Amino acid sequence: MTKLNELAPRAGSKKARMRVGRGPGSGKGKTAGRGVKGQKARTGVAIGAFEGGQMPLHMRMPKRGFNKPNRRAYAEASLWRIEQALAAGKLDAAKVIDAEALVAAGIVRRVGDGVRLIGKAVLQTKLQLVVHWASAGARESVERAGGTVSALRPVRAEEAAKV
Repeated sequence: MTKLNELAPRAGSKKARMRVGRGPGSGKGKTAGRGVKGQKARTGVAIGAFEGGQMPLHMRMPKRGFNKPNRRAYAEASLWRIEQALAAGKLDAAKVIDAEALVAAGIVRRVGDGVRLIGKAVLQTKLQLVVHWASAGARESVERAGGTVSALRPVRAEEAAKV
């Protein structure tokens, strides 16, 4: 049985820290691997985007607007792409067309926070669509062809985890 005072890491699992600036025989003496002279050879250097006093690039570029950090990322499905998929046999008009069916047909790449139905088209097929949001024109086009559009409330991954 091993005693507490005899515990040690496995041989070769721990590497000794390189001790710099301890003479020429150590291999990391004199400049201690920092090159020679100048600001970067000193300790506590934080140059970052400093360009020698010239106005830095990130400050010269114009900035406008605001990017909302918790913005919802919707996948957009247009009616003409759905019509193409129906013609190609990738979608079945008799079944309910939802987000998973649109991904399987290759109309949208990923669902994200939901699917938005967009576009105006003259549909020949009666469709039953279940999406998260639909534009007024898209909804009108589907209903004119005798179909229905059901809009779901988008549920985020964080909200779904709480339930």
